Amino acid sequence: MFKREDTGPAVADIRSRLVALRLLPDDPRAQTPDDAVFDTAMEDAVRHFQQDRALTADGVVGPETFRHLEEARWRLGDRLLAHSVSHPMVGDDIARLQQRLLDMGFVPGRVDGIYGPDTAQAVREFQRNTGLRPDGTCGPATFTVLARLTRTVVGGHPHVMRESEELRRSGPSLAGKVLVLDPGHGGDDPGATCHGLREADVMWDLVNRLEGRLTALGVRTYLTRSQHTGGTEADRARFANATEADLAVSLHTDSHPNPRAHGVSAYYYGYDRHGRWSHTGRSFAGFARREIVARCGFGDNRSHGKTWTLLRTTRMPTVRLDLGYLSNPDDAARLASAEAQTLIVESIAVALQRLYLPPEDDAPTGVLNLPLRLTAPPTMDEATS
Repeated sequence: MFKREDTGPAVADIRSRLVALRLLPDDPRAQTPDDAVFDTAMEDAVRHFQQDRALTADGVVGPETFRHLEEARWRLGDRLLAHSVSHPMVGDDIARLQQRLLDMGFVPGRVDGIYGPDTAQAVREFQRNTGLRPDGTCGPATFTVLARLTRTVVGGHPHVMRESEELRRSGPSLAGKVLVLDPGHGGDDPGATCHGLREADVMWDLVNRLEGRLTALGVRTYLTRSQHTGGTEADRARFANATEADLAVSLHTDSHPNPRAHGVSAYYYGYDRHGRWSHTGRSFAGFARREIVARCGFGDNRSHGKTWTLLRTTRMPTVRLDLGYLSNPDDAARLASAEAQTLIVESIAVALQRLYLPPEDDAPTGVLNLPLRLTAPPTMDEATS
């Protein structure tokens, strides 16, 4: 991890990447690698890069920011692209390829810059349709044909239509849906610790309540960790992908030196400035956040698109909910209350139901009530009773 006032060759490497991205000027009088300094201008450039890439804009180059710096250097056509199960290729060139395929009516999956099986299959379909050998590998011949073709779809968001259709086809009933629940932190990582509460413990209790409620509604659930274990975001994403779930929900709290900071935030995979986001993730994030705010009394910090590892590398739509600030006395008191936890659980369950209801059967925020056990989706009369 590198931050302001650090020095050395690694800082010089980061600086050169920022120069290549035109976020810093190329100074011919630059210091030697051993004398390179992470100065204020470099910190500002890192923040700009992080904000543009939907990362946490803290001006610190940690593993996630460095991975994005590495990905940003690739342009479509710079290298041969192929699918590898054990070490998937990642980069901006792949995101560009995915967007081109999507615009031409192929289905590469989410535009996430990861050359996964869906992208390889879309490349094979493209090659088959253009008379190329359908090997799923992007080499010179495929790049040449891609460069010749113009966009088939102009305007709109094809991925929104596809995800909306998938939701419609899955049906309104919660019975049979599969959900991954991720209680934040755990093991040696307690998360935020304030007012006698540990984030990892609070989220574990909350997820157990949520698991029971969803099971009663016919939802099959998987937990990414046990009570005393943890794991990285990459570990949790791998576990989630193995379940082939319909949706994943990661529960956290927040903390800030200012005790007045408060409220609920929701995050989904989104790169809005570049027109890339998970439609289903954004929809569920909005439903869940608004239900929690309406039913539990938390402040509303809105929904935000992010490219964090868990949101990006899970194959199903994934939403992270930051349920208040443990550093805020009022939020902490709510999170410690069994009554408030029950309301949070019900809010998330209602949001899940609303995600799958067709618009004509949906109910306003804070109105829908679910039965103890759900065998069929509620009608509008039942929802408002």
